Amino acid sequence: MAARRRRPRAKQLGPAEVRSLYERLRVAIPAPRSELTYRSPYQLLVAVILSAQATDKSVNLATKPLFAVAGTPEAIVALGERRLAGYIRTIGLWRMKAKNVVAASRLLLDRHRGEVPRERAALEALPGVGRKTANVVMNTAFGAPTIAVDTHIFRVANRTGLAPGRNVRAVEDGLVTTTPAEFAHDAHHWLILHGRYTCTARKPGCPACPIRDLCLWPHKTAAAAGVTSSG
Repeated sequence: MAARRRRPRAKQLGPAEVRSLYERLRVAIPAPRSELTYRSPYQLLVAVILSAQATDKSVNLATKPLFAVAGTPEAIVALGERRLAGYIRTIGLWRMKAKNVVAASRLLLDRHRGEVPRERAALEALPGVGRKTANVVMNTAFGAPTIAVDTHIFRVANRTGLAPGRNVRAVEDGLVTTTPAEFAHDAHHWLILHGRYTCTARKPGCPACPIRDLCLWPHKTAAAAGVTSSG
């Protein structure tokens, strides 16, 4: 029987290159922050639940009037699914999201006195909250060094060689392992903003990229000239 061919290992940046990459992103984006609009950990939680398969802009447009009338778990439960749905109909999967937000709000009142828990297990026990949402809340609301891998971060981590992986969890584990402690808190926001505005899926801005000489993506020169890649 012929020996099975091994898949070639993805190229990966070394420790010095990883440090340089983050140092440059820190210079390029000195004060990274979420683009979701919120005024409390609870509002952040709701916004992140709503942001699944939706843009931050569309979520902010919906939550601005929503939070003006119902910005606490008590108010959301009182509002109910039907009335909540009226505020979020412009967001994808709004029926399920309305159901999850109300159910999560009720559990926060029943189990956590209306406060958003800091622990992963407690967060993931809430309806509509998976690992990625928990990571965002833990990092953005409570300062935990977690990295929530969305499509942008998955693309950047694989293209650059920062933390190549075949699935979201592999990339997350790689990023947690390779990211120096001093960059761990802001890494999530740096990478998502870099992927959202520079290392975009179809027409990445390679010529203006601050880490272009570190990046291991073989198509960056061609992409910069206008040849697209699925990345």
